[in-house]
Amino acid sequence: MTERFSAREAIALAGDDFRELPVPMRAFKPDGPLSWQGYDDSRRRALTRTGEDESVVCGTAVIGSTRAVLIAFEFGFLGGSLGERTGDRVEAAYTHARAHRLPVVSLVATGGSRMQEGMLALTQLQRVARQSALAREAGLPQIAVLRDPTTGGGWATLGAGADVTLALPGAQVGFAGSRVRPSDADPAAYTAEAQMAAGAVDAVVREEELRETLALWLTLLTAPAAEAEGEVGGEVESEAASGGEVEPVSPPAALGAPGLPATGWDAVRHARSPERPRAAAYLDAYFSRRAAIGGDRCGGSDDGMLCGFGSGPAGRTVAYAAQCGTATRPAGYRTAARLIRLAGRLGFPVLTLVDTPGAANDAQAERQGAGSAIADLFAAVATARTPVTTLVIGEGGSGGALALAAPGNTWATPDSYFSVIAPELAAAILKRPASEVRDTADQLRIRPQDLVELGVIRGIVEHAGR
Repeated sequence: MTERFSAREAIALAGDDFRELPVPMRAFKPDGPLSWQGYDDSRRRALTRTGEDESVVCGTAVIGSTRAVLIAFEFGFLGGSLGERTGDRVEAAYTHARAHRLPVVSLVATGGSRMQEGMLALTQLQRVARQSALAREAGLPQIAVLRDPTTGGGWATLGAGADVTLALPGAQVGFAGSRVRPSDADPAAYTAEAQMAAGAVDAVVREEELRETLALWLTLLTAPAAEAEGEVGGEVESEAASGGEVEPVSPPAALGAPGLPATGWDAVRHARSPERPRAAAYLDAYFSRRAAIGGDRCGGSDDGMLCGFGSGPAGRTVAYAAQCGTATRPAGYRTAARLIRLAGRLGFPVLTLVDTPGAANDAQAERQGAGSAIADLFAAVATARTPVTTLVIGEGGSGGALALAAPGNTWATPDSYFSVIAPELAAAILKRPASEVRDTADQLRIRPQDLVELGVIRGIVEHAGR
């Protein structure tokens, strides 16, 4: 179990210059809206113990160079539970964020909704969900930090509903709290690490790295607005929110061998070469710094699909989704679709790197919904709100590769190929002997120069340094 910080300790851990927001006033009759006997006494004891008069502390703070709205839960106050007054404060914090165009960072530590206020407490989740949705519509980034514990409605709204979800090591995370789970439930399933493995958390971040990590994320997710208006802090409208156009990015320069393949089979050999640069090399060369999202929010993750945001040429923030040369799993396609839609909401161009022999086609992939996952990515690319630029850096295997490619804005490196089907499989379907695989590769016209001539790609990027 991770160390439990008070709300103000968590705020100090995350940023500086904290300025508490005015507290909305709500009058309660004795013992609250349900007249729950002893509720007022419980609140008084919580105030004495924590110094807080509610379970959340809301204000603004500077994290790195960005001012953000902070919503920090005080678990010592009735288990960080949500009641009507909690809902009032969270709503006021989001209203302030929209009025001043500030990102929202939630430092969550809660046991759920407050029993002493009954259904009135539970309905606060609807208020919180609406405020989060309004922030999304306004193009404001939302980041959650999951502290110990993060359970119940707080997890199912501010935590799991954030654009980027971080967690402290060992934090208890799950919809079911420790006292309401089945008696035989595996406690390891209710941890930050387990939620990351299940695709629900983007990263587990150590306490000493939290401030730097939050600063990087906020810098990346507010950079277009700050650069567009020449100021720091993310307090101006983003290009997407203000109606401005977002320009596409230029594809990275090729890192592999500069010469074009003489034959189709040469193109296949070059693309499959273990010496060829992979996605990580391209991302490292293109971005000065980057931060990754992970997981499809549907129970899965795929290490073969790298997604996130980076600082590209001239310091411009660019979203990226990059295949790593492996067969892409359904979770990889869903994560890429999530990335493209998030980039569209926040106003960032997208760079995709294609490198896969194809979609994973084993039984597990089918059970995980491979077809629907690929369809979802095709739809995300087709309806992207910001420009998508694609570079084929290796294998372009059938629809599993095409789903990540931008129509009309796809480029290729000299050591790549793009094909409707692998030459070996094409030969097998045509009942040709193995000796005819190379001729089949030529017939498929899969070389980069063939793809340019066919109008499938826009061009072949030059080798770095040329």
